[in-house]
Amino acid sequence: MTPGVLSNPLRPAILAAARSSSVKSAVTRAPVTKSIVRRFVAGESLADAMAATSTLLVAGRSVSIDHLGEDTLDVEQARNTVVAYLELLAELARLPQAAATGVRTLEVSMKLSALGQGLPGDGDKIALDHARTICAAAHEHGVWVTVDAEDHTRTDSTLAIVRELRADFPWLGTVLQAYLRRTEGDCRDLAGAGSRIRLCKGAYREPESVAYRSRADVDASYRRCLRVLMAGDGYPMVATHDPAMIASVDGLVTETGRGTDDFEHQMLFGIRDLEQARLVDAGRRVRVYVPYGAQWYGYFMRRLAERPSNLRFFLRSTLSRG
Repeated sequence: MTPGVLSNPLRPAILAAARSSSVKSAVTRAPVTKSIVRRFVAGESLADAMAATSTLLVAGRSVSIDHLGEDTLDVEQARNTVVAYLELLAELARLPQAAATGVRTLEVSMKLSALGQGLPGDGDKIALDHARTICAAAHEHGVWVTVDAEDHTRTDSTLAIVRELRADFPWLGTVLQAYLRRTEGDCRDLAGAGSRIRLCKGAYREPESVAYRSRADVDASYRRCLRVLMAGDGYPMVATHDPAMIASVDGLVTETGRGTDDFEHQMLFGIRDLEQARLVDAGRRVRVYVPYGAQWYGYFMRRLAERPSNLRFFLRSTLSRG
């Protein structure tokens, strides 16, 4: 999930650093870093995630909790990720919101690359089997699941796995990224009855051949994709912090006749909290994406890359505490 794209001139360099093991080592070892990371990440432990979740639920918000991890290197690591999700789901099942019907207040988000998608040979099957285990437990506990998007090389595999899982778990959601040139077509294909699509702008470094590069082009694509989803028969999840995009939802709601339970806004933990509260007060459903876990580096770097204000906050905090 991501609030923006291409609004930070240092974005390409930061995204390159997100893939650098040497930069990762330097950033994660810096004494000041973890305290700054807590602005965007609920913490490293399950207890941290549950504490953040409780606070958000009291504030009238729904949640989508992500156990951070991606690009799994071995089967054992993927299995450990499944165990972490099962433990998370067991904790969520203890909350009264797990007994709700209709649109679920509680959701988890998962990346297929964390479940073994990128492993050589039968990575897709490994990820499918692991995702099925998580979905079955989520169904038992009254929790929804959304499959996150990653870089464009995994899009076809991810959507194929989602389609297979939806045969057994029709409530399963997935994510489409508006900066990819293909996404408007994917929205048309996936806007049918029962679908849950989280539309975000996109957070990965992509070549121009597959992705729009200018902010204006990405914004235009987001508006086109959102119109397709709002006019469709599914459940759109409007994942953006962009004031212009949020404002455009009002007109689409009127145009398509959607009620407040027919779509939702989504935002990231630690970003635009006042706007989240304003939307809740206006009667809108708001779901907050709550990331947690020790593997926070890639997620944190993408947040810095998206918005100059995030990068300024990081640099200012580092200098003031250094």
